[in-house]
Amino acid sequence: MEPTAGPVLYRQLQLWDPSLESGQEEEEEEEETSELVVPDPRRPQDSSRDEASGLPGASARLVAALLLLAVGFSLAVRQLHASSGSAAPPPSGHSHHPGVYHHGGVVSPAATCSHLGRELLVAGGNVVDAGVGAALCLAVVHPHATGLGATFWGLFHNSTSGSSTALTPGPARTLAPGLGLPSALPALHLLHAHFGRLPWPRLLVGPASLAQDGFLVDTALAGALAARSTEGLCPLLCHADGTPLGPGARATNPKLAAVLRGAAVAPTPDLAGDALLSLLARDLGLRGPSPGPGPTLEPALQLPMPQGILSTTPSPSAGPELLARVEAALRSGGPSPDPCLLVPRAPVTPGSGVLATIDSSGSVLLLTSSLNSSFGSGHLSPSTGVLLSDLVAESASGGWACPLVLHGGSDDTEADVLGLVASGNPVVARVTTRALLSRLVGPQAQAQQQQQGPTQSPSICGQGTLLQVAAHAEHAHVSSVPSGCCTFQGF
Repeated sequence: MEPTAGPVLYRQLQLWDPSLESGQEEEEEEEETSELVVPDPRRPQDSSRDEASGLPGASARLVAALLLLAVGFSLAVRQLHASSGSAAPPPSGHSHHPGVYHHGGVVSPAATCSHLGRELLVAGGNVVDAGVGAALCLAVVHPHATGLGATFWGLFHNSTSGSSTALTPGPARTLAPGLGLPSALPALHLLHAHFGRLPWPRLLVGPASLAQDGFLVDTALAGALAARSTEGLCPLLCHADGTPLGPGARATNPKLAAVLRGAAVAPTPDLAGDALLSLLARDLGLRGPSPGPGPTLEPALQLPMPQGILSTTPSPSAGPELLARVEAALRSGGPSPDPCLLVPRAPVTPGSGVLATIDSSGSVLLLTSSLNSSFGSGHLSPSTGVLLSDLVAESASGGWACPLVLHGGSDDTEADVLGLVASGNPVVARVTTRALLSRLVGPQAQAQQQQQGPTQSPSICGQGTLLQVAAHAEHAHVSSVPSGCCTFQGF
């Protein structure tokens, strides 16, 4: 494995304050004002001005002093207002559109988890800390889409070294017939051990607290519960009468909290997963799985392009298909027709989750996970609070993952960076290809596509989500399609 570069730090960046620039501008204005209002003792004084205005010289100086005092007080109030964390900029200050940040941003399907990722950035963590922490949070609050029983793929681009590294889960394995072998904890621990900044236990504090103290069911989880029977999900996600929890209801998962607290003290990625597997095997009356290949970190697949280098995940994923489609589209001169017209919609909504983190220097982490179907197998482990997936060797959804990063060459680490990650169905590679090419077309082609339909909202065939992150002009940009599906946080 190639040597890893040092982590991305944020503490010094926190000293920036958007009100400072406006403060300097107003100080300059004060100096100009003082030249006009406050007499310069080194210059000859024109007493006729005071007499004409009806004010003696001492009164004029007093009025000028009061004006300067008022301006200074106003500046102090603005500084205090800015340091309090208010989102409203001063009238002459520096403001951004939603989803644009000076330091870094996180976008995920759950507001709680986006906020948790932001807190890790503010605490001095890098994009890997924020992404892994948000992924563990989603494992608690979105059990229909992801969890400790899910399978993870990831793509990390290090802006310092210009290198991209893929997280792959290894071959799909079964814990029991129809039950996928969990690999989330060792995968996320492995990623953090190589690229994270904060201590591993720090990343599990928030998710463990949510599982222990409770979290509010959001509309995404409530909708998934309403769409299926609660068999196997009670009492975790049900009322006392067996009906599913609705939006705003509080859910707890103390067993999962105990698993997360145990994982916090695991010294290695393998041990983080072994303790969970032992409990799962006991629940199922099994001796435990035999040792086999697990999650790995390896160099990303890459494709040189005129705009930079395209990186994605190797097999087992849809990364190779993605690169082949991009190459074919570039040769043909444009994106393929709407991918939703090519593949019928799946009868069952897949269970998968995505999230993305980026900083203003261009370091990116894209994560996608899968339970194969909504709530996976529906088998809830009583000892762990973990829902097991039904992602096994015969499942097709293992090939849906294809996170993508487009960045400059190895000798051009300051170039713009674009990251795309989609979830939801077997046409992810086609959707991601179309989204990428839509971002790369020139102004005239964009205008032509806008007449045909909005290019910034490529179709996800009604079943999934596309997250878009970018670093440009020392700012981090985050967004999602559909625009209201995911919450972004940044600082």
